[in-house]
Amino acid sequence: MEFGKVSKVEEVDFSLPPDDRITDELFRNLPVRADEPIKLYVGCTQWGNKEWLGKIYPKGTKDKDFLAHYVKQFNSIELNALFYNLQPKSVIERWASLAGEEFRFCPKFLNIISHTNQLQHAERETDLFIDHMHSFGSRLGYSFLQLSDGFGPDRAAVLQNYVRRLPRDFHTCIELRQQSWFAGPSAAGTWQLFRDLGVGTVITDSSGRRDCVHMKLTAPVAFIRFVANNMHPTDFTRIDAWADRLRSWTRKGLREIYFIVHSHHELHAPELVHYAITTFNEKCGTSLRPPKLLKDDTATNLTLF
Repeated sequence: MEFGKVSKVEEVDFSLPPDDRITDELFRNLPVRADEPIKLYVGCTQWGNKEWLGKIYPKGTKDKDFLAHYVKQFNSIELNALFYNLQPKSVIERWASLAGEEFRFCPKFLNIISHTNQLQHAERETDLFIDHMHSFGSRLGYSFLQLSDGFGPDRAAVLQNYVRRLPRDFHTCIELRQQSWFAGPSAAGTWQLFRDLGVGTVITDSSGRRDCVHMKLTAPVAFIRFVANNMHPTDFTRIDAWADRLRSWTRKGLREIYFIVHSHHELHAPELVHYAITTFNEKCGTSLRPPKLLKDDTATNLTLF
């Protein structure tokens, strides 16, 4: 993932901003159920990485068996592949059949909807996408709609009309990227509509786009796309900061979290997932099993931070 990539990571201020007003409003109206378990989903963006052979997949594993091994190691995945190519229902059903009941697939809306048609005249494609995603059954997590960098508040009416049409039982989070969404009053009505409809937001934590760490929760779910920097020391301190924030949110009633690890080079994503799960378990009281690293040549990195 190249979004927000910078050349000098050490010069970035990675401090997490305070919660937005709309997040405070969400928690004021969210009942705290201490006895309700926290649903924590931490995963990667792909399963077909041959560099993971001998790391989390046994050596000699064939490409067709990668997913079967992935679902044994992780409990969620961000499905960017569906952004480019909608798979037949039979393929989706086979993917779902390989995963356990606790696993969640998080598909990305088709690019013909979000980028080609820019949410207009996309009713047919949207209905088709939603119909296919139901083939995941109980293993379908939140789907996320990513809008282009050029889609700003000047097109708020288009976005609002599109969101109103989405089925209320189809769990969706929206990823906004145009900078104007995060500054000034022009976007306030759209964020409030998300809140009124129970549509979630995507928080993208990348080095070069700190504005996308907007801390606006509009539904009782946190969907975080964490863009790492290839095991740079700040990757670990940033995860620590997220663990503190998630602990704060869970104490206020949040019970569903998706934390997806991206990297400009995906080789070390399993190590970062391992660290994230271990840290979240410690600070948030969860008990998610981290992936078992068959070959951990970065164990030192995982214990230094």
